[in-house]
Amino acid sequence: MSFSLSWRRKALIYTLLFLGFLTPGLSFAQDVGELKIGMDTMWVMIAGFLVFFMNLGFGMLESGLARSKNCVNICAKNFIVFAVSSIAFYVIGWGLMFGDGSNFVGTQGLFFVAGADNSPATGELYQGVYSAINWTGVPLMAKFFFQLVFAGTAATIVSGAVAERIKFSSFVVYSFFLVAFIYPVVGHWIWGGGWLADMGVLDFAGSSVVHSVGGWCALAGIIVLGPRIGKYGKDGKINSIPGHNMTSATLGCLVLWFGWFGFNPGSTMAVAPKAIAHIALTTNMAAAAGTLTAAITAWLLLKKPDLSMILNGCLAGLVAITAPCAMVSVGSAIVIGGIGGILVVFAVLFFDKIKIDDPVGATSVHLCNGVFGTLAVAIFGDQAICKEFTGFDLPTFGAQLTTVGAVAVFSFSLSMIVWLALKYTMGIRVTEEEEREGLDISEHGNVAYPDFMPSSSH
Repeated sequence: MSFSLSWRRKALIYTLLFLGFLTPGLSFAQDVGELKIGMDTMWVMIAGFLVFFMNLGFGMLESGLARSKNCVNICAKNFIVFAVSSIAFYVIGWGLMFGDGSNFVGTQGLFFVAGADNSPATGELYQGVYSAINWTGVPLMAKFFFQLVFAGTAATIVSGAVAERIKFSSFVVYSFFLVAFIYPVVGHWIWGGGWLADMGVLDFAGSSVVHSVGGWCALAGIIVLGPRIGKYGKDGKINSIPGHNMTSATLGCLVLWFGWFGFNPGSTMAVAPKAIAHIALTTNMAAAAGTLTAAITAWLLLKKPDLSMILNGCLAGLVAITAPCAMVSVGSAIVIGGIGGILVVFAVLFFDKIKIDDPVGATSVHLCNGVFGTLAVAIFGDQAICKEFTGFDLPTFGAQLTTVGAVAVFSFSLSMIVWLALKYTMGIRVTEEEEREGLDISEHGNVAYPDFMPSSSH
């Protein structure tokens, strides 16, 4: 037998009332407060686990789209990047992003020594030094973990763009710097009560904060590193370097699509049933539309429905809907995702034309569609939906455009400085011999597929 939602609510209330009469020292309000905090915390943590699971998706996608001789290296980068991100964000990044301070950056609670928390009994909110994130009532550690997995995602984006020629040690150092300093400062501007937030800028789940930051950092890295050997001929010809395992890439993309249901709906950071359902649907429909439009666009331009374009079309739709997912109708989400799918195909072809060698299309997916998603908030946003699910009015197009420019200038310029500093100190690119042999052997001393390697014993 099934009961209506109203009956379920009544049953819960009656149960809590009954427990309140039987339990000395506890009030009904305390029971409800504990229950709400518990449910909100469970949802935030599950959503965080889904976003963490996206590390698997990125690893499978990137390794599949690269050559087999670099598979171990790519898996190692995607594995270690979250460990590096965890330490960097805990030590300094979290405080810079959410700590109270100036409109530019947080200056308090930099080493996670103090901050806002909730009373388990009453749910009372304490301001502490992280007041910018006190809008959600879950415990401090849940807030930190959920934001951490987002920070790790920004760093992972860079990995694919610089694949197959970067030194492992340099990538580790750069990842630490990105999560410790670059990402948190931009995050403070938008999510930490900074100057862009004061302008009314909205980025619900991170088209700018996560994806365009990662994209700008990746673009700077590509420029400093240069293209892979053999990618571009002396006559200007673009040589295709196909990935070694499209099965892995496809599975990775599906994992990412699945993980995005934590990324976007989880950004409610509370059990808000109507909002979660709406955001999950806009997220899914944008991904579906991006997949289809990318397939059609590739079919028309390349004469074949290229699988890598189809996969990136799905991701483009997801990136584009990340900022406006709680502010647009389902119909608008389809349009946004569809535009993203078309945009990513043209972006891949454009970057190749100007000799920006991005093995997985990370800049086309995350940078181009991160920018588009940020602007889509103002272009496609519905005031009633935005007000209901975020509590804010829609931002102006000018505010969103200012965000695009500010994030671009800060992320790209600071990244260039860091990449160049690494280049002229520890070096960032492997030797030509090591690149030709493959980074698996030169950087890690083993290979992903030993049974398929030529043996000197025969």
